[in-house]
Amino acid sequence: MNNEIKELVDRYIAVSFMVNRTGENLIKNEVGSTLTNDQHYTLRYIHGAHSCTSTELAEVFAVKKSAITAIISRLWEKGFILRTRNEKDRRVVYLSLTEKGERLFLETETKIHKLVESFLNEFEQAEIQQFIQTYEKLNKILIERKEVELEECL
Repeated sequence: MNNEIKELVDRYIAVSFMVNRTGENLIKNEVGSTLTNDQHYTLRYIHGAHSCTSTELAEVFAVKKSAITAIISRLWEKGFILRTRNEKDRRVVYLSLTEKGERLFLETETKIHKLVESFLNEFEQAEIQQFIQTYEKLNKILIERKEVELEECL
C-alpha cells in the first residue's frame, strides 16, 4: 500500500470513528435516559414498518436474535411495544408500537431531527447533497461487500 492510500485509509478510520462516537453520544443526549440508542433505532424501525418480527429486526440490524430479544423485552416492559401472536402460527410474534411508544418515538425523533438539522445548517446545500450521495454510495458498496462475503460463507 502506498503512502497516499495509507494516509487516506488512516484518515477515513479516524474520522469515521470520531463521527460515529460523537454522533451516537449526541443522539443519546437527545434520546435521554429513557432509551438506549439501540432501543431508539428499534422503535424507529418498528414505526416505519408498522409491524415486524424479531427475526426481521435481527436481520436488519445484523445481530443475533438474542440481542434483539433483550431489546424487545426491555421495550415491552416499559410499555412501548406490543407483542401480537399470529393466529395461524403461534410461534410467530408481531411487534408494533403502543400509543406510549409512538409518542416517545415521535418526541425523540423531533429532537434528533433538530440536532441533525443544526449540523446541516453549517454546510452549503451543494455540500449536503454531495455528502449524502457519497454516503449512500459508501453504504451501497458496504452492503454489496457484505452480500459477497455471505455468499462465500455458503
